[in-house]
Amino acid sequence: MHFVHLYRSVYPFGKSAYILMLKTASYAVRVGCCVHVFHRSIYEVTETSGESMMPTINYKDDYVHVNKFNKLGRRCQFGDIVVVAKPTDPSQRVCKRITGMPRDFVLIDPSDPHSHDMIQVPDGHIWVTGDNLSHSIDSRTYGPLPMALIKGRVVAASLGFSVRKV
Repeated sequence: MHFVHLYRSVYPFGKSAYILMLKTASYAVRVGCCVHVFHRSIYEVTETSGESMMPTINYKDDYVHVNKFNKLGRRCQFGDIVVVAKPTDPSQRVCKRITGMPRDFVLIDPSDPHSHDMIQVPDGHIWVTGDNLSHSIDSRTYGPLPMALIKGRVVAASLGFSVRKV
């Protein structure tokens, strides 16, 4: 009688229910780990805000699809839109277009018709600008960005279920 009472206090819903709960919890932890690794290292969908990439990316309610295989500038090229860590606050990220690769000569401020100042992008760096120059804080402010700040390349943007290639 004492054993039955002890058994019921340890497994009030039955041993098979606890085994099922442990298996379910184990699968949930595994799936969570896989999702975390996938999101951190392979692919990410993240919301955007700000006017710097208009009209390519809307200033709100738009989501960008980021390929993380292009982290650190791997296989990035002129014209790609990338997500980079903000140089003044690495905890924040910004979305900009690559307008200069290492050793390229770029016009520092193409929005100023009277400025003809150029800079050569150093090795291991990129020059990025927003598509909407009048509302963008980019390499014109930061200078050339180290490729180590690249978090991934934007492959698409979406508004709701409408996905478009960028």
